[in-house]
Amino acid sequence: MKKKLILGSVLVLLMAILTGCRSGENGEVYVYSYGDYYDPEIIADFEADTGIRVIQDTYDTAEEMYPVIKNGSADYDVVCTSDYMVGRMMDEGLLLKLDKRNIRNLKNMDSKYMKMAEAFDPGNRYSVPHVVGVQGILYNKKKTGGKKIDSWNALWDSAYANNIVMQDSVRDAFAISLMRLGYSPNSTNPKEIEAAKNALKEQKPLVYKYANDSARDLLADGSATIGVVWNGEYQYTHDLNKDVEFVVPKEGAEFFIDSWIIPKTSKNKKNAEKFINYMCRASVAKRNFDYLYYTMPNAAAIRKIPSKYVSNPAMFPTRDIIDRCTLLTKLDPETTKLYSDSWKEVKSSKN
Repeated sequence: MKKKLILGSVLVLLMAILTGCRSGENGEVYVYSYGDYYDPEIIADFEADTGIRVIQDTYDTAEEMYPVIKNGSADYDVVCTSDYMVGRMMDEGLLLKLDKRNIRNLKNMDSKYMKMAEAFDPGNRYSVPHVVGVQGILYNKKKTGGKKIDSWNALWDSAYANNIVMQDSVRDAFAISLMRLGYSPNSTNPKEIEAAKNALKEQKPLVYKYANDSARDLLADGSATIGVVWNGEYQYTHDLNKDVEFVVPKEGAEFFIDSWIIPKTSKNKKNAEKFINYMCRASVAKRNFDYLYYTMPNAAAIRKIPSKYVSNPAMFPTRDIIDRCTLLTKLDPETTKLYSDSWKEVKSSKN
């Protein structure tokens, strides 16, 4: 979500393992994150500062990451993932509690976002927020014919047939469809999920592409007119195309908190905590904002960010926007399967 894939990262990891790359003088830390989710130059600085070698790998969706950790396919030390997945992994005993004595820079975090994170991690025992943001519609105001775009209904408007980019993620896509119908994005009601599925199937003939990271580029270069992105993609896209605008629909949207966690299989827990602590430095979080343009939940970093960005609701959502948005929560296994099966049905249906 919120995610730009680094191509070839798996190859980098495999090469590091196969060639037996030299460890740092203070060991290593294996990082598994959404792609391109922090300034890459920070890694070299962290290594120089701590003597800890960083081995990185990336994934595209939380659902892709989960079985890797669940099945022990690889022993990562620190993972960045989404709110609902943090809750799920915590409940399944897949995470280690944080030793906050090793994460002194927690003092820099914004208490507002730490409190919100308690919805999925009571007491903030297992996770530290990395970035936060909100789902919304990015559209080209010159290509939408002057229509007011303020509702998810715009993504079902036949006027934009073959010009709509929809998120390629089960929970994110269903959240949109459910909210459009007036339901909770965390619905466990089979009838509501069925209605959302049918609406997505109805929408499919209008969709130009299901995409996550590439959505912003399709809107920036004019390949599509309207699509779903996360607010952190707005500034990047607007810099390339001044005609794009971002709006959080009136029905509400998904608010996310992507956080650092430590899997129970971690072999380098102290180094993982040093990595998290480094990411919580005000100067480092500010650099990550400059690189990502996502909302930083770090109060000390926010004080370093120019006011033109902090005052822009597309980049730092107002209280009013946040209040009409919803965090995704973990679902029981039966409902999780229902969503997964329903999404497969949507994707396999004929246009």
